[in-house]
Amino acid sequence: MSEYQQIIYAKENRLATITFNRPAKLNAYSEVMVHEILHALADARDDEQIRAVILTGTGRGFCSGGDIGTDFQYPSRYRGHRLESMLEMRENMDQLVTFLQRFDKPTIAAVNGAAVAGGLTLALSCDFRIAAEGARLGDTALKFALIPDEGGAYLFPRFMGLERALKMSLFSEIYPAREAKELGLVTEVVPDAELMQTARKWAERLADGPPLAIRITKRMMYKQLTMNLENALEDAALSTIAVNYTADVKEGIVAFHEKRKPNFQGR
Repeated sequence: MSEYQQIIYAKENRLATITFNRPAKLNAYSEVMVHEILHALADARDDEQIRAVILTGTGRGFCSGGDIGTDFQYPSRYRGHRLESMLEMRENMDQLVTFLQRFDKPTIAAVNGAAVAGGLTLALSCDFRIAAEGARLGDTALKFALIPDEGGAYLFPRFMGLERALKMSLFSEIYPAREAKELGLVTEVVPDAELMQTARKWAERLADGPPLAIRITKRMMYKQLTMNLENALEDAALSTIAVNYTADVKEGIVAFHEKRKPNFQGR
């Protein structure tokens, strides 16, 4: 995919930035946009020079959920099927949420504005959420008699607790960034003008770290959420085989003793 229609994709200094670019729609996602994000993420995953990814939006929105007023530009092969909506979800937003959950490089959502419904799910699918003070986060699906079907029903309670998640969704609540942080939806809140600067600083710190160890640590933590302690310890023991004898471990030890910054190469 040589050109993108609804996102801006940039790579610089070991960082990739995916910017949702439908400002007139508060970056509501369409089938086109989802496919383009997936394509960009796959490129960032496969590019060994990229060590962290930032997702953000243009204009006043991060992502306001699904675009319920647009006829998708990529007609689904399932149109007219009695299970149309279920099959379309599997082909589109479900794939994106799953891809982000399995993505082993660090991801940062720089929440510049509204992150609502599926847009909130998209932000929660990243590892960190840095929100501008003017951002708003919540779930308004039930205003349209819709449901949190993009992964929200799974992710919202895991970040907020069940009672708060039910309250947010059933009452269609949207929260200011600082309240969203208190509820567990946001990692850090910064002044609007400092959002991208802060996101890049976080991403650069991650890029300076040991790439292999970071990727395996991330996968371990996600996997072990569903494991008991015995299985988690076994998973960790197996993971050490891939990490403990690498050149990066040697470099980290030597740099510590030489009192200098390590130069990790992911080997």
